[in-house]
Amino acid sequence: MDTVNPPANSMPVPKINIRTMAREDLAQWLEQYNEPHFRAKQIFEWLWIKGADHFDMMTNLPQSLRARLEESFVFHIAEVDIVQKSQDGTIKVGFTLHDGRTVEGVIIPTSKRITACISSQVGCSLHCSFCATGQLKRDRNLDFSEIVDQVRGLNELALDQFGRGLTNIVFMGMGEPLLNLEEVFRATEILTAEEAMNMASRRITLSTVGIARGIRKLAKRGSKFNLAWSLHAATNAKRAQIMDINKSNPIEEVVDSIKEFYAHTKRKVTLEYILFQKFNDSEEDARNLIKIAKEFPCFINLIEYNSVKGVSLERSTPTRSRRFLEILTDNGLEAHIRRSRGHDIDAACGQLAGKKQ
Repeated sequence: MDTVNPPANSMPVPKINIRTMAREDLAQWLEQYNEPHFRAKQIFEWLWIKGADHFDMMTNLPQSLRARLEESFVFHIAEVDIVQKSQDGTIKVGFTLHDGRTVEGVIIPTSKRITACISSQVGCSLHCSFCATGQLKRDRNLDFSEIVDQVRGLNELALDQFGRGLTNIVFMGMGEPLLNLEEVFRATEILTAEEAMNMASRRITLSTVGIARGIRKLAKRGSKFNLAWSLHAATNAKRAQIMDINKSNPIEEVVDSIKEFYAHTKRKVTLEYILFQKFNDSEEDARNLIKIAKEFPCFINLIEYNSVKGVSLERSTPTRSRRFLEILTDNGLEAHIRRSRGHDIDAACGQLAGKKQ
């Protein structure tokens, strides 16, 4: 652990990761040394606009202040480590954290947009049976600076590889964002701040397995982000077979929370539904999904399953998938089949597993 050199006979004082400090906290810390308030703004700009990773870079601060910062704080940076590129252009990135743990993020380029899929936790505690991340334990939550680092790293890589930066961010990587909601909120404040990354809130999507209390928190805050619900089965009995979370957050409770979210935000929700061969892809399954989708304004993403080692579920056939989609659209729903991307490098939906570990 990084420490300040202590006086004799005293315990070492741990240094604080300066990138977890809110601007208000920095201002309070500076106040005790009679530093002017504008120094907090300068430090914030170095951290979140100019990307400083050591205090000597902060050349508009007095040397005495930089030395004091060095004594009290440390930088914890999530660094780009392993980069893999798929045949379809998708790029998967492994980020090494300050404690040696690893998370993964993905760049998904199309002709119209470049989307970053980012993680919110190291591992996951939800154990969805079809998901590679769900086979890991949850080591810890990411702090907001580690979330922002993923976006910054992926944005720089997109600029280098495609000549243009990110247009969209989706919290669909490792972990459940609504179980790390405060850090996710703090990260989105940086990502959308005009003086920082200045991304539009409507370009950010939070994907959840359906944590009703978390969705209600989003509603009460009037969050302007998009919400996606990973549904994957349209009855409680069937969903509980593949998603443990359904036992504590049944479909009806999640539907009620989404109605509350829509009432506060007026933002259409995306339903994500992986089609599994002869498990949830029948005409009856489609009609059960229609009942849920009629409860609130939504768009339906039908997702091709990406195989995970040790999982017996299989991808639905093209014929069954097309028929499933036809039933939805014939009933007036907006839906399409989302094609798998990055499957050859284990970067597709449900395949992120931090394999370096």
